[in-house]
Amino acid sequence: MRTQFYNYICDLQDTITTAIEKVDGQASFQEDLWDRPEGGGGRTRVIENGAVFEKGGVNISGVHGTLPATMQTHFNVSDASFYACGLSLVLHPKNPLAPTVHANWRYFELYDANGDIADQWFGGGLDLTPYYLFEEDAVHFHQTCKEACDIHDPSFYPTYKKRCDEYFWNAHRNEARGLGGLFFDYLKPQQKSMEDWYAFVTDVADHFLTAYLPIIERRKNLPFTEDQRNWQEIRRGRYVEFNLVHDKGTLFGLKTNGRIESILMSLPPQVQWKYNHEAEANSPEEELIKVLKQPKNWVELK
Repeated sequence: MRTQFYNYICDLQDTITTAIEKVDGQASFQEDLWDRPEGGGGRTRVIENGAVFEKGGVNISGVHGTLPATMQTHFNVSDASFYACGLSLVLHPKNPLAPTVHANWRYFELYDANGDIADQWFGGGLDLTPYYLFEEDAVHFHQTCKEACDIHDPSFYPTYKKRCDEYFWNAHRNEARGLGGLFFDYLKPQQKSMEDWYAFVTDVADHFLTAYLPIIERRKNLPFTEDQRNWQEIRRGRYVEFNLVHDKGTLFGLKTNGRIESILMSLPPQVQWKYNHEAEANSPEEELIKVLKQPKNWVELK
């Protein structure tokens, strides 16, 4: 399974980066191959200063070794080793009317002292973070997520949509990071076969471009003001706060001696933090904040 999934994310990285370069029309991804001294490595691809994307990354990695003591405590194991692979992406458009997007699909194996698999699971998802609310974009994104889930189980979308809303919650701000999408973790063989989980996770990943590209095409060339750009940079600050304070993937990478440049690739290049900043009453900015304070259902659940 680990070989099968790693080969899949290698191909997926090629597919996504090719599509993003075509949408941008100007910039290309720069590739950086790296090795992890403890075992494994990765392939980081970053795009910067494009016509559409100010910064973005589509990264894959496959790492292995002894599980650090802090993580052994987290998983309640001792003398354990691990293997983890996945694809992680973040795309930050220049235009404040175009949304940031994040996605991640990963596979994990935990081994006992004899080297046998003691545990294994899939995780991942995708979520949308706009700076201005376009309801048709939210509906399209969530409808695509639902279609990917419904191929496998109609209960998946409402379950994993709710978990996404819960996970990407900036508790210290009492607001969501964005409009959500899907989030799932610890998909294990006790629930379904790993082959079934593989089929589900890869179907979700295969729907990513369908979910995001129509939105970016609609918004990338819209005119915008300096005030809208300032709002985008202020909201990007909340994005950074979540990634550095709450995100489990970031914390796992830091605690397992992951590659810092790849881990922090998700951070946008231009960000603002203004003291006690609030959106103007009855403004488009406040309209977004209201939805972030109270996540809503974007598609009909039967």
